[in-house]
Amino acid sequence: MVGTGAVGTALLISTPWLGWWTFALLAVSVLNFVNVDRRMSTSEHPERVSVCAIMVTQLLIATGVVLSGGPKSAALPWLVLPAAMVAARFRPQVVIAGLGVTTVVILAATLGVDFTATVNDPVPLFAVLALLAGVVSIVWALQAAELHHRGEAILDPLTGLLNRHALAPRFMELSVQARVTRQPVCVILCDVDNFKEINDEHGHDCGDAALRDVAYTLRKQLRSFELAYRLGGEEFLVLLPGVDLDGGQEVAERLRAAIEQAHPAGVAITISLGVSAGRGEQVDYDSLFKAADTALYAAKRSGRNRSVTAPALPDPDLPSADGQAMGQAASHPVSLPRALAEHA
Repeated sequence: MVGTGAVGTALLISTPWLGWWTFALLAVSVLNFVNVDRRMSTSEHPERVSVCAIMVTQLLIATGVVLSGGPKSAALPWLVLPAAMVAARFRPQVVIAGLGVTTVVILAATLGVDFTATVNDPVPLFAVLALLAGVVSIVWALQAAELHHRGEAILDPLTGLLNRHALAPRFMELSVQARVTRQPVCVILCDVDNFKEINDEHGHDCGDAALRDVAYTLRKQLRSFELAYRLGGEEFLVLLPGVDLDGGQEVAERLRAAIEQAHPAGVAITISLGVSAGRGEQVDYDSLFKAADTALYAAKRSGRNRSVTAPALPDPDLPSADGQAMGQAASHPVSLPRALAEHA
């Protein structure tokens, strides 16, 4: 919109020399942007809508260039603007394609309109092509830097897992979805057992390698939509959309067994896990995290290398009943009340 406003201002000032016809193209361009905002909010592929809008802008500017003198047009440099928009919004493959299309349009608006004039004075053409390469490369570099820093902000540099900063917005999305769909969400809190002893006995390099291997093993056991996060130190969190407490207990036990068998960094390592889950209005991060943390603490206190399930919350869609399940256990996994009782 700023770019369109700048072009519109230049056209208004240049009206005594160009005439009012240029405002017809500007009006179409404004309508194009207004329509984009409306279509992008409802489209399943907003990126396609954006590309089409930029292409329309490119064609409108090219039309203005052709009508105002082709290779002699003062508006020739404006053909660079759509390519800069592409570089600011899309992945490298699209940027390269946009660069190629813009180059073709520039050549068509110069050599294609007046070949002789362009050949006799090719300096404006060279200048515009150089401007195109310079602007696109600068915008592309800034966009790449932004994506790099954004990735650093949400990715743990040691393990490559998502970190706490990425967890908050994702859980908020799942919370809203759970309230609408009434689907469950499960939280599994994991902690490497006796990690300080690993660092003390084998060194911090081995400890770092062990954490990387633990993270890799966790990821291998999860489906694509099930995400693992490193909260810090040797503590991890697994988020399972659409999984209830029983399903979460099964996943937790699978994770526990996989780590025990993997021997991360060549060291015998085990993990303890706490499992909590909620449905609908129950999907609240603080509540589920606290329940999982309490269950994890119980797993640590009752012997480690086990998964403990937090008490099941009353189903908000069902009337309360006595004998509500308080978590289930089998071999390694145990319920929270039982784990606390064993410790006592």
